Amino acid sequence: MTELRRERFSVMTERGEVTAVLKGTFYHGAETRVDFPCVGDFVLLKYNESGNSLIVTVLPRHSKFSRADYSGHATGYTKTVLEQLVATNFDYVFILSSLNRDFNVTRIMRYLTQARQSGGQPVVILTKADLVEDYTLPLSEVTQSIPDVPVHAISSHTALGLSELDSYFMPGKTVVFLGMSGVGKSSLLNALMEQNVMQVQAIREGDSRGRHTTTHRQLFMLPSGTMVIDTPGMRELGLFDANEGIRASFADVEEWFPQCRFTDCRHQTEPGCAVLSAIADGSFSRERWEHYLTQQHENKYVQDKTSYLIDKRARDKTLAMQSKNTKKNGGWKI
Repeated sequence: MTELRRERFSVMTERGEVTAVLKGTFYHGAETRVDFPCVGDFVLLKYNESGNSLIVTVLPRHSKFSRADYSGHATGYTKTVLEQLVATNFDYVFILSSLNRDFNVTRIMRYLTQARQSGGQPVVILTKADLVEDYTLPLSEVTQSIPDVPVHAISSHTALGLSELDSYFMPGKTVVFLGMSGVGKSSLLNALMEQNVMQVQAIREGDSRGRHTTTHRQLFMLPSGTMVIDTPGMRELGLFDANEGIRASFADVEEWFPQCRFTDCRHQTEPGCAVLSAIADGSFSRERWEHYLTQQHENKYVQDKTSYLIDKRARDKTLAMQSKNTKKNGGWKI
């Protein structure tokens, strides 16, 4: 599937690109919106040459990028947190961050954690290198914070560093672009497509951020044969089901845990805590520890709220079935 606009899907087939809609069972049988097709998905299609084709089912995904969606309505003291699917079936996750005043290593680390959870290989792309006097300083800061992930500094306008990306753009591979508004996703896509396929808007001078140029997710085929999924800029990335991603991103943190005196050490005030000792003697960075705690706390919050929603749906479904059976068997008891 290459594009979604207002319940209309663009699907690439052997007969060319067709417009399709969902089979009714998606609306009545799907447990969550995650069961719906997403850009990057492979689907079974009932072709219609004279109108909209019909998407029958979504085939299994080998990778997906999700984030927590906090847009649900609050109910009492509980706010609904849902999984929002961003893209599927990709090989590389390009985390784009511009080298202007909006440069933020902590934000890059958050994207990295969710990217590790996705099943794709993360790559950090530092854009707009032509707008800073010395891009080697922020480049070094990122590589030191995440030493096991490829990091590239580029300029889409001067072509600086673009040749370093050639190894990712191989025929049959798929890359998803992720990042905030104004980081240069559209400019990079235009440079790779060798034509202006996306509109580019100026960023605000006050905070170096931009408006949403990309308003929906869309898949493009590069001249190299690589597919690129472009996504709208995210004002905020909420971690979702990120246990494995956190474990992979902070393996250096968790390797201290077995050295603690107590197996159930909370790393707060316990005697013999290896984490606290390492922070105290400078063997371990307190800032790194705080990044780890922040992501763990957010991930737990989302998991708790999501579990509540799943349990509530199960209870509501059970009550609805009991009510239906009661009416079927002779009505309500008084």
